Amino acid sequence: MLCQVCKKDEATIHLTEITDGIRVEMHLCQTCASEEGIAAKNQIPLNELLSNLLAVQPADEDLADNSTKLTCDNCGFTLDEFRRDGLLGCPNDYEVFEKALLPLIEKTHNGKTKHCGKVLSKAPADTKKQIALAALQQKLDDAVKSEDYELAAKLRDKIKRLG
Repeated sequence: MLCQVCKKDEATIHLTEITDGIRVEMHLCQTCASEEGIAAKNQIPLNELLSNLLAVQPADEDLADNSTKLTCDNCGFTLDEFRRDGLLGCPNDYEVFEKALLPLIEKTHNGKTKHCGKVLSKAPADTKKQIALAALQQKLDDAVKSEDYELAAKLRDKIKRLG
């Protein structure tokens, strides 16, 4: 996508602003963003991202009361420490603080709570194609199980086109 200002360079900064229910998107290259006074961080540290997400996550009163009292038997870590630092103490903390962490994990991963892997950008095209076909096949199986035959037919046709 080209920059909306100079219309020459590739847009690397993508801004979305929602005001009074109206969504406005702006796509800028690094140079034009700098000229507009828009500073962009290249990377946000994970603990900063998690801390920010926890800060805006609505507090569930019952969950807040129970989970802040919880302490990991393995490392002694508390949920308050996680909220403060954005880091967990040990792998056991995922189980101990599951009720508090699950909504956060769902929010940061668009509703997904299982790790499905990642395709490297430098992976060969046929590898990417195989992965895409496997993902489509899984969606097709899910659509058939949920009896969404219209979606299943679309997925079947898409698999045939790619295959």
